[in-house]
This record gives sequence, C-alpha cells and structure tokens, in this order.
Amino acid sequence: MSDTAAERALLCRAAAGDREAFDAFVHTTAPSVWTVLRRLTATESSAEDALQETFISAWRGASSFRPDGNARSWLYGIARRQAARTWRRRAGEPLDSEPLSELADRAGWGADPESIASRAEDRAVLLHAISTLSDADQLVLTRCDLEGDTPTELAQELDIAPGTLRVRLHRARLRLMAALKSEVTHG
Repeated sequence: MSDTAAERALLCRAAAGDREAFDAFVHTTAPSVWTVLRRLTATESSAEDALQETFISAWRGASSFRPDGNARSWLYGIARRQAARTWRRRAGEPLDSEPLSELADRAGWGADPESIASRAEDRAVLLHAISTLSDADQLVLTRCDLEGDTPTELAQELDIAPGTLRVRLHRARLRLMAALKSEVTHG
C-alpha cells in the first residue's frame, strides 16, 4: 500500500472513531505539516499553535474526508486555514521580546529597522495574498514553491499528469501575483 493509500486508510479509520489510527496518521503526516506551517507562520510558537489546531480540526472533521480523496492534501488545506487564523490572531502583536536588532542579526537581515519592517510587512502581505487563493492553488504553491516538491512528485501524489500540475502551478502563481498586486494597490 502506498503512503497515500495508507494515509487515506488511516484517516478513514479515524473518521470511524479509531483513535489509534488517527495517532498513526498524525505520526506519519506531522513532519510535513510542520514544514508547511513553519513557512506560513511568523514564529515557531505560531507554527506549534497552528499544528496543534490542525490536528484537532482534523480529528473533529475526519468524517468530512472523502475516502477517494488525498488525505495529505485534505490535511494541508486545514493547516493553511489554521496558519491564516494564527496570523490573524497575532496581527499587531510583537513577534518576540528580543530587541529588533538581535532578531535581525539572527535572521541575517542586518540591523536596519526599516529593512526589517519592510521584510515583515512583505511577509504579511504575501501570507494574506496566499490565504485569498483557493485550496487547490494554495496546495500547489505551498508544496512546490515552499516545501520544494517537484511538480512531478506532487502530480504523482495527486494522481494527475505532470503537465496538468505544471499548468495548475503556473496559473496559481499568476493568481498569486494578481492577489499581491491587489494587496499593494488596495491594501
């Protein structure tokens, strides 16, 4: 049984109330969900919060999973929504209690506060623009552009032709560019 089929089977068993199956599903998928969330959130603690909320939502909503669907894609959709909620909850809060210059040095940005603020603002705009896209667009962008999966790998996982996935990725990038342009001009 492939990983996708195994994950689908575990999630279907979890939907029927099998806690051990859900624990196995969490164990199998948590590392990749963590990677996605860490890239979509501002801090490690935000990613941890979103990870916990993702799996709570997955447990509660397991019955909404279609048995013929892709379990990991379904889970990534939940994770992206949790990351967006975490970002909205923390909007306006300081990211850390460390002085800005120390955070900048650790991040390799230099100590210029204007540069730091600009980068943080750019990240917030990007995250908001991504959150306005469809789940399908968010999936291909997150997996190919943030996680580093190749279109061929993702196409295989989603059981579609690689050319189809490349077209979807291209269109998702165009929609992201349009959303970013809208954010900049109307934001």
